[in-house]
Amino acid sequence: MEKKIKEALDKVRPAMQADGGDVEFVSFDEKSGKLEVRLKGMCVGCPMSQITLNEGIKKEVQKAVPEVKEVISV
Repeated sequence: MEKKIKEALDKVRPAMQADGGDVEFVSFDEKSGKLEVRLKGMCVGCPMSQITLNEGIKKEVQKAVPEVKEVISV
């Protein structure tokens, strides 16, 4: 499952890198469905980071891995 999550993150990574940011896999709890990621670069402290997290990262990851119920930035 971790491999599928990382592959999904690789799909959103180019758009984030184009804006000077990035995303890194931290952990996934299969029992709760909680995915932890770390936003990097210009995404740190960006007012749009919550939108990126929910509308970009979460949607893309859930398409590949429906078991992901929640995505949080740590």
